[in-house]
Amino acid sequence: MKNLKKIFAVLFVLTFAITACAPAAVEVAEEPVAEVVVVEEAPAAPVCDEEVIVEFWSTDNEEDRIDTYEAVAEGYMAENPCVDVRIVPIDESSITQRIATSQAANRLPDIIRMGVEIMYPFALDGLLSEDAAGAVIAAVGEDDFRAKPLEIVTSATSGKYMAVPFDGWVQALWYRTDLFSELGLAAPTTWDAINAACDTLPGKGNLLYALGLGTAPAEGYPHQVFEQVAMSNNAWPFDAAGNVTMNTPEMIEALKFYTDLQRCAIPGPQFWKGARESYELDQTGMMVYSTYIMDDLVDGSGIEGGNIEIAVEDLAGKSGFAPLMEGPGGDSASYGQLVVLALTTDADPEAQAVVEYFLTKGYIDVLKLAPMGKVPVLKSALEDWKGLSEYFAYYSDDTLAQIADGFETANRWLYNPAYGPVEIAVIGDIQGRNLISQVISNIALEGIMTPETGAEFLQEQVEVLLADRQ
Repeated sequence: MKNLKKIFAVLFVLTFAITACAPAAVEVAEEPVAEVVVVEEAPAAPVCDEEVIVEFWSTDNEEDRIDTYEAVAEGYMAENPCVDVRIVPIDESSITQRIATSQAANRLPDIIRMGVEIMYPFALDGLLSEDAAGAVIAAVGEDDFRAKPLEIVTSATSGKYMAVPFDGWVQALWYRTDLFSELGLAAPTTWDAINAACDTLPGKGNLLYALGLGTAPAEGYPHQVFEQVAMSNNAWPFDAAGNVTMNTPEMIEALKFYTDLQRCAIPGPQFWKGARESYELDQTGMMVYSTYIMDDLVDGSGIEGGNIEIAVEDLAGKSGFAPLMEGPGGDSASYGQLVVLALTTDADPEAQAVVEYFLTKGYIDVLKLAPMGKVPVLKSALEDWKGLSEYFAYYSDDTLAQIADGFETANRWLYNPAYGPVEIAVIGDIQGRNLISQVISNIALEGIMTPETGAEFLQEQVEVLLADRQ
């Protein structure tokens, strides 16, 4: 029995020893599964059978403006890599000669940004594509354009659009609403109301005069202001048959109304500078100026050594805007400038898409360059435009709305659809030679002409100009 117990004891010890010496279980780590990364190939660059070059001439030729036009063009080219849009700055005064040179070399640009007065002779010479302009207007949305700009670019011959409206500015009679209200004066939108203000304003408060009237014989400002007066009395330089009409009763009446305002105006030869500064210095209660004046009514116009110190608190807020002038016969008119983008007859079809891009994705960037002088022609852009300048905050919603609506009545002698290239060229000669300004000076300042003799002088001079052009 004792032997059996010894045997069990030995077996137990051996079992324990074997167990104790057995190697511990080894955990085998699983090999990590490699992540499969799928590398997508970059899209292949578009294959261009031929790069399209679109040459875009722009009379917005200051450096910062060209930079903006080029940035908009870059945006278009990023979406259209096969197109190279080249912005070419040009001076408006040389555009006619440059076009003639390009035409002779059979290398017209594709797109031209220019004033509408230049559009007319180019269109009448067959240099512009009406079909291309119409296609762009349709693509942007014909209903989105203001009505008047479309009317201005419509050909009287074909009924088609000669170019695409782009932007512009309007001229107005700016006036002191606080003084007009205090004195019980109606807004100066009619000849009668302007005459009443002329006789009432001088001597009230600090006012020395009612306005600064354009009378300087060598300046274009008197012509610019008078043209609006003339149109408001249905006075035009030619009739529908192309005959000179500078001595009509309507023209004489317009000359008389305009020059009679000298009774309440700053003495001596005046142009836009005197009109602007006297208004800011609280010396006059009215001035004729374009929308470019809006920042000056806040900061003061620039002069040598700084800016004018405005003498009226919140002059901008106290300034009314009257773009429309009504004559005694019920005719009314405002004066404005329309800028267009024209496509030439040689333009590559891709140029249409470029113009469309400038009027859509790039439009606000261009308007931002000079919001006060670039009123949009598109209704859809009006709200964005109102936020483009810090100076707009100084003006009422009513004033901004009137500025935007100024296109609806904006007109010029040049815009008359009945006039052909000869009449348009002569109108340019009238303004270029300052004939109107000279006559106004001779009547209002020198006293060597009357409205009647001044009108006869204009009739004779314009007949000579017409004969030279025929």
